[in-house]
Amino acid sequence: MVSTHPLVVPSPAPSGRRLSAEDRERQIVEGAIAYFAEVGLDGQTRELARRLGIAQPLLFRYFPTKAALIERIYEEVYLKRWDAGWEATVRDASLPCLERFRRFEIDYQRTIDNYAWLRIFVSAGLKGFDLPSRYLGMVRARIFTPLLTDMRAESQLPSPEEQPLAADEYELLFGIHGALVYVGLRSLVYGIDGGVDRDAVRAAMLDAALPGLLATHRRVVGAAMPPAAGRAP
Repeated sequence: MVSTHPLVVPSPAPSGRRLSAEDRERQIVEGAIAYFAEVGLDGQTRELARRLGIAQPLLFRYFPTKAALIERIYEEVYLKRWDAGWEATVRDASLPCLERFRRFEIDYQRTIDNYAWLRIFVSAGLKGFDLPSRYLGMVRARIFTPLLTDMRAESQLPSPEEQPLAADEYELLFGIHGALVYVGLRSLVYGIDGGVDRDAVRAAMLDAALPGLLATHRRVVGAAMPPAAGRAP
């Protein structure tokens, strides 16, 4: 079943009315977001221009290359939705680490539970664009690194200065994170969620996943310790 989430492509300007440069650029960006969310990032700019009711050379006057247009989409759809409050949440020393993770994920998942966000993200990965790796690099550096650092401190494990954070530690968090994202993918990409309350489903998944996270994290860190740091040979 293909998702039938409604897409609104900005209408062409009424005949005889010229848009300002700012309004025209906004029309192109909003139309491109809707178009690429529908057809994927291999969609053609010629078809995008046709849908917008403009000539392709006019589109290229604002965005000289398709890559430039996709970069603008990245800014609009992903960077502008990034909430600096997430970074504050995962560093909030007044809260246990698991509660910080829960609060981050609940708000983050609600923010990205969006037709264009999810579909363009998936298409970018499939078509070899670097958008997903750049964005997930932000999640890793700004969210998971400080959270894992404090999880180590909470469990009285070596600091990252004493023992660098390992790939397996990041994968623990990305595994839970990815499972929560999949709830949105089922609906907005695959169209098979059956009308569930996605926020409630994700909250239940966190209830199931978080209680054992610290213990599992301790095992992962312990397995990576060299014998001199206290691990049995």
